[in-house]
Amino acid sequence: MSAYRSIEWRDGSLRMLDQRRLPQETVYLDINDYREVAAAIREMVIRGAPAVGAAAAYGLALAARYSQARDAEGVRADLETAADVLRQARPTAVNLFWAIDRVLVRAAHSNLDSLEAVRNVTLAEAEAIAAEDVRTNRQIGLNALSLIPDRANIIHHCNTGSLATVDYGTALGIIRTAHEQGKQVHAYLDETRPRLQGARLSAWELIQLNIPHTVIVDGASGHFMRTMGMDLCVVGCDRVAANGDTANKIGTYNLALVAQAHSVPFYVAAPTSTIDMSISRGDEIEIEERPAWEITHVEDWQVTPDDASVANPAFDITPARYITAIISEVGIAYPPYEDSLAELMARVE
Repeated sequence: MSAYRSIEWRDGSLRMLDQRRLPQETVYLDINDYREVAAAIREMVIRGAPAVGAAAAYGLALAARYSQARDAEGVRADLETAADVLRQARPTAVNLFWAIDRVLVRAAHSNLDSLEAVRNVTLAEAEAIAAEDVRTNRQIGLNALSLIPDRANIIHHCNTGSLATVDYGTALGIIRTAHEQGKQVHAYLDETRPRLQGARLSAWELIQLNIPHTVIVDGASGHFMRTMGMDLCVVGCDRVAANGDTANKIGTYNLALVAQAHSVPFYVAAPTSTIDMSISRGDEIEIEERPAWEITHVEDWQVTPDDASVANPAFDITPARYITAIISEVGIAYPPYEDSLAELMARVE
């Protein structure tokens, strides 16, 4: 596993690696209030669908631990209040809602008749979600091995490694697994505008892991596919609809189109917790609009005129027809995704 963890429960507090400070500084924050967890998710102290889900679960554990309620019903009411706040932190990643609902279901069990019992089971479920995420990511990497040539140039978008999960990573975890298994991989990292998660975070992670890589601007993917013959693209996701349409960091759709034009396989790494069978297609997924300053400024430096109009969607939808396969911890789905994703989800206990 990694020498660093994006999120970890320690002695009644939630410790997060502040990803806004990387790569210049490695700073951990200790959080004791679910409202601070919601703010950390919203402000991207922590980011990445699996990590956000774990953070929300731990946020409920904090709400239970520090609740002033005197009985089980009182703490359950406080958990519902905290859940409402946490749900509003970011709208696109389904893991956020999945983790919250999973913890609430466990806390509502009728055999929990004391305040302490509800507190204990809430933390235990959050810890279980975190531990499962690590196992899930590791298995996604192993499941993808057959898709990675022994020598491979791979384009990756955004950040999907240990920083975007509890540990190990999804799409970046696939690259990591291939490297650890002795394959000669070289990752080409889209810088990922506007917050530069590829340049700041993915490059930082691959340096820690001694994995060969090159940072490129988002618009250079076509150039490298044409001139160097990329072997595959691999990205993560924040939500996958039942038909395979995938929401991921803005710029993913563009990358998929370029990959299609150059006959480069385009893979999505998707823990089953990000597959939302209640949504039939991608157009039903809410797309988060981020603050304008993320585009108008680089750090404190303004790069646009004062009166420039700005649109800043955090995600886009890649239609299923551009996706070669969707790799989960329980197997690999191929088109038609309406059938294969349903079969994958039927394997989930």
